[in-house]
Order: sequence, then C-alpha cells, then structure tokens
Amino acid sequence: MFQVTTLISEAEKLEKNLIKNPPPSEIDVESAKLIIKQRGNDVAQLKSVKASKQEIGAAVAELQKAKENVLKMEERSKLQPGIPQKDGKIDYSQDFFARQAFLTVSGQLQLESYACALSTVYTFGPTFRAEKSHTSRHLAEFWMVESEMAFAELEHDMDCAEDYVKFMCQWLLDHCMEDMQFFADKIDKSCIDRITMSAKTPFARITYTEAVELLTEAVKNGKKFENHVEWGIDLASEHERYLTEVKFQKPVIVYNYPKEIKAFYMRLNDDSKTVAAMDVLVPKVGELIGGSQREERYDVMLSRMKEMGLPIEPYEWYLDLRRYGTVKHCGFGLGFERMVQFATGLDNIKDCVPFPRSAGRADL
Repeated sequence: MFQVTTLISEAEKLEKNLIKNPPPSEIDVESAKLIIKQRGNDVAQLKSVKASKQEIGAAVAELQKAKENVLKMEERSKLQPGIPQKDGKIDYSQDFFARQAFLTVSGQLQLESYACALSTVYTFGPTFRAEKSHTSRHLAEFWMVESEMAFAELEHDMDCAEDYVKFMCQWLLDHCMEDMQFFADKIDKSCIDRITMSAKTPFARITYTEAVELLTEAVKNGKKFENHVEWGIDLASEHERYLTEVKFQKPVIVYNYPKEIKAFYMRLNDDSKTVAAMDVLVPKVGELIGGSQREERYDVMLSRMKEMGLPIEPYEWYLDLRRYGTVKHCGFGLGFERMVQFATGLDNIKDCVPFPRSAGRADL
C-alpha cells in the first residue's frame, strides 16, 4: 500500500525554519524567566504604593506577556529536526490523520457494509498499489469496477462476473463497432473476433487444482514456462494465458484457490485448504476479474486474521459485520484498464489510461 503522511513535508518545513530561526538556548529561556520575575516585582511594587488600577492593570498585562513568551520559548526549544518519534517509533499521533493512513487498494471492505444494508451494490473509482511490477499489465494507479452482493455464494459470484463481461463485450459490438473496426485495422486484427467469441461463448470453469494439473500436463508434453508449476503457487500471467489462449481458447474461470495465496476475508472451504475465490481469465490479458465469497463466520475470520499476523484493531468495524449477525455475501473487482486492453488488443496497459502512473513514473 502507498502510505499517506504529511510528517515528511512538515519535517522539511521545520528544518528550514530552525535553520532560519534557531531555537532559543537554555540561557535565553532563563533570561526570559528573569523578566517574569522582574515584571512580578513591578506589579507587587505598584500594589504596595497603592497605584491606580490603570497602572496596575498595565503592569499585570506586561507580566502576562512575559509568561506567554517563556511558554513559547520553552516549546520552541524542544523542537528537533526530523520526523517526530515516541518510544523509538514514528509518532503518528502528530500526523494529519493522527494515525497511520494509506491510499486504498480496494473499496471492497467498505462496499460490504453497503451490501449488508442494501443487498446489491457497486462502485467505480481509482485504486492504488505500490507493487514494483514493470510489466505490460500493471499500473500503480488504476480504476476498478467493484460489485458486492448479499444473499449470494461463489456460484452466483461467477455467474454475475461472466454475465458482466459478456454484457460489456456485446455492448461494444452493438454501440462501438466503428471504434472496434479502427482497432482491428490499426492494432489487433483479432479484437472483434475475440470480444464476439467472449459475448457468445460460455466460459470454461475449472478449479485451481484442475488448472495446475493441466499446466503440469503441458510441461510434461514439452511446454516451457518461466515460472515453476506446482500446487500452491500463484498463477503467473503466462499460465493464465496458456489456459485461455491455448488450452480452452476462450475465457476461463478458475476457482477454489489455496488459502495461503489469498486474502483473509475469503471464505474458507470445508477442506480447510482452499478458499471460495475465483478469477476470470481472458485471452490477451490473463486475469481480468478477481472475486470471492466473503467469510461471514466471525470466529473463522478472526482465526484467519491471527494466522496471517494481521492487526485486529483497524478491522474492528469490518468484524462488526459478522459479530452482530451476518449474511452470506460475495463480490468481485474488474480492472477497467485491463478490460480496455482485452477489448482493444493494445499491448501495454499504460496505453489504456490517459495519464499512466507506474513504478518509477508519476510525471503526468
């Protein structure tokens, strides 16, 4: 995740300020305290000679100013350059949000709250991932269409995801044929055929275990992958594209992944080894959609979080969705730029967004 903080800019500003206006020394503070003593004596002297209220009031005001000046000097004398620390750790209580904060990697957790209230919801917005991936299908900032559905399980999730991709492909064919023809002429001759096939053909559905078996069989038959194939790995782009472009020659939904490579909020299956997760893989791109049935059992989710070493406190509000009664629900997220890449045939995802931002590049 990208961390959001003003501590660095504030530290730089303070350092410049301390260079320009050095903090007071102990001698400066002691001298200021002597002025307080002197102003106090002045007030006492005026009272002893029964001076007018106006004179005494003016002297008291000077005394108050002297005290305020010392407080400011003492506060400024404590200033230290650098990021504030407490007990040897960064003191985030002085940060903008008074705690650690990060750019969102997904609106899913918040969306679950809406789904538990409104049943079927979606969102479309930017997400941010600090993953240093210099590939043709990764961005640091990208847009996601995320849906969440109450009273639904993994099968419904896969059905909805497939229907959604088919709907978009058909919409392009019905409303954007002139644009699609342009991409077919200039970029990818097969793009119209690809989205037509995706709109009309049922997606293949296989378990993660079956996917690994198919990939292992391909290796035995002479297929060479850069990434080793074995049960428990996270499928690489080359594996995903082999399944969609070579083995099935159409979109494929892979489901029931090993729990070790998936998030804590995905529902643990009865085998206690896999979770009810699913990915929609498409030709040209690989993973287009990622989703799952969410873990609705409070005790199971809490156990998973502890197992993965996650802090509980930041997720208390999320756990409340299970703690006080719950409902089975599921959802998925579609990377919008990957959908553009899939439809148009553009080779690099950085060409699928007006102002691409990725590892090492944020000048636009």
